[in-house]
Amino acid sequence: MSRTPNFDLPMLFAAQAQKELTHNEALVVIDALLGGCVEGVASDPSTVDAEEGRAWIVGASPAGAWAGWESHIAISTAGGWRFAPPLEGMRIYDRADGVMRRFDGAEWLGAEAIADPAGGAVVDAEARTVLTALLVALREFGLVAAT
Repeated sequence: MSRTPNFDLPMLFAAQAQKELTHNEALVVIDALLGGCVEGVASDPSTVDAEEGRAWIVGASPAGAWAGWESHIAISTAGGWRFAPPLEGMRIYDRADGVMRRFDGAEWLGAEAIADPAGGAVVDAEARTVLTALLVALREFGLVAAT
């Protein structure tokens, strides 16, 4: 096995020349993922500030250097873009939208906004609607177990 099974990081081998390059490449990806934050979701690398160490979720129909890497996490490095595959259940904070995103195995989901109860003649019905929506959101993100 030459790569790790979860994040596709390069492995070192006995008697390998220039091991520091392989090791440093893995450390750059780990460094970007460890904080659990991305700058946002984007589809075109020419539209982002590619400062070294910053990461983005690659959105739909990616272009340029991101073509073919949809849903992956793109990490800007001194050596170019590195891509980490998302894992089902992975959570990451999206700084641009200010929300946690969760990868469901097919796409990155963000929490839906829940409307505040407002007015109405039957407060109990409104409160139940808001509480139900809140419980659904908490369950989707694994913060509350399903009944």
